[in-house]
Parts: sequence; structure tokens; C-alpha cells
Amino acid sequence: MTRRHVLAAATLLLALAGLDPAAAEFKPTRPIEFVVHGGPGSGNDVFARALIAIIDQEKLSPVRVQVANKPGGGSTSASAYVMSKKGDPHVIACFTNVWITDTLVQEAATNKLQDMSPLVRLVVEPALVVVRADSPIKTMGDFIKAAKDKPGALKMSGGSITSRENIVRQLIMKVTGVRWAFISFPSGGERLAALLGGHVDLMIVDPSEAGEQVRAGKLRVIAQVNERRLPAFPDIPTIKEAGFDIPNVPQMRGVVGAPGMSTETIAFYEDLFLKASKTAGWQKFVNDSQLDGEFVKSAELKPFFAKFEGELREILKAAGAKVVR
Repeated sequence: MTRRHVLAAATLLLALAGLDPAAAEFKPTRPIEFVVHGGPGSGNDVFARALIAIIDQEKLSPVRVQVANKPGGGSTSASAYVMSKKGDPHVIACFTNVWITDTLVQEAATNKLQDMSPLVRLVVEPALVVVRADSPIKTMGDFIKAAKDKPGALKMSGGSITSRENIVRQLIMKVTGVRWAFISFPSGGERLAALLGGHVDLMIVDPSEAGEQVRAGKLRVIAQVNERRLPAFPDIPTIKEAGFDIPNVPQMRGVVGAPGMSTETIAFYEDLFLKASKTAGWQKFVNDSQLDGEFVKSAELKPFFAKFEGELREILKAAGAKVVR
């Protein structure tokens, strides 16, 4: 039997076993570095660690997957690190909207998602507008009135200036003419601590970050950043239902790899995350975190990035941000 026949037979056996022959050609040989652009406790850190826990629990990876926090400049520190690892099959990263918005508003942010190796998109994430449970603010209308009565006195905690929470803030300020301060923190834990400690008045937060505090009765949800009400909060209006006619700003979360990954390496990661997304543990995380678990494969991601970049550019312009490219 010739070598060609042997390879053909091996491929057939893999196909019959339900395995992807391309994915079988690559296997990581050292721990996989999963880069996140936020500090511990941030939304993408929580997301990445939950995903890794599922992979470990189900024994889906032949090597360990470990988080590498690279905060700084929104996504710029993390994206620069990933770009510097060209051709390294052991470096992947958790992307969110900020990886796109940074390149639109920062001249120095030149590392685009399209230049990396698209792997998968895993979820679309809503957000909650929250205040402390003892706050006199019970609705978005209450907050806007308080901000109007005390110009510049109210504060909101958040991530980078290109984060979804700040874009939503800018959009609401534009349609209301009311202003309040935005205090940026590197990690989700610090943002929550600032709110719980009374140092800021409001926060727009991912459900996975705030869920425990909401359930414990320490935070009150006053609005939702989503096109429809979440099942867990049927009585809480969306921003539009609360009377603020602004574009919805969806938050995406997924995984990209270092530039120059081979098709076999991309196939391995696509298969890894597809298997993880089908586990009961991941489905529970998605449901508990109020996420839309829409899985998008690698081949569809690059055109999606280009389309979504155009949508975010228009949203940023509507918010009054200076778009540089």
C-alpha cells in the first residue's frame, strides 16, 4: 500500500469516527495562553475563566489553558501582545467590541482583529444598568433627573473610554443634554467596589459580573441594554422602553488566535470551542449569565468583523466620538 493510500485510509477512519482530520493534524505541545484585555474580575476575565473551567472539566484539551491578563489602553496592550506572537499556535485571546472600537478612535491602536486569526464567536452579551440597592434612584428617569439637577456631580464606573458602557453613556447624554462623569477602572472588581462603596452612582455591567450582587440584594437593576427584556428581569425596561431612543450596542465575545495560524491549528481550536459550547456546563453558564449563545465559525468571522466595524463606526459617530479611521 502506498503512502497516499495510507493517508487516505487514515482520513476515512477519522471521518467515520466523527473526528475532523484537519484538527487531528495539530495538537498543542505546551500550555495554551488565553489572553484577556481586562484585569481579574472583568467581564472578559470571568468569561475566559468559565470557558477554561469547562474545557478542564470535560478534558477537552490535551494541555492546560491558562489566562494571561494584559490590561492597558483598552485592548491595545492585549492586541499588541497577540500580534507579537505571529505564528505561535499556543496564543489565543478573548475579543470583545473594544478590540474594534479602539482601532476606530485611537491613532496608536493599529492591531485589527482582521489581522489576527479568527477562531470563533461564542456569545452576544446584554448589559444591566445598576445602582446600589439603597440608592434613591429607581429608574433611568430618576438618574437623568438627578444628573440634571446636579450637573457633573453624578459618577459612573466603567472600563476604557471605548467600552460599551461609555458608548451607551455618550449616546444617552447626547439625546438628553445631561452630563455625568465616567470613572475608568482596569478591572471589573474595582468598578463594582467603587459602586458598592458609594464612590460612584451607577454602572453598566455584564450580567456575569453583577449577577451575584443583584441576587444578594446589594445592587438594583434599573434598565437593560438589550433589544428585549431578559427572562431573569421581566419587569425591568430596556433603555428604549425607558424612553431613550438610542441604537442598541451589542457586545460580542469570542476567540482569535495569533496571526499566521495554520488551517490545521484553526481547525483544532474551532473544534475545541465547538465541543465546549455543547456541554451542559457551558449551557448552564450561558443561561445563568443571560447570554445569547450564538456560535459563529472561523470562516464567517473575518467578514463579520468588517461588517460589525462599520456598524460600530456609525454608533461612535452618533455618540459624538472622534473617529480616526
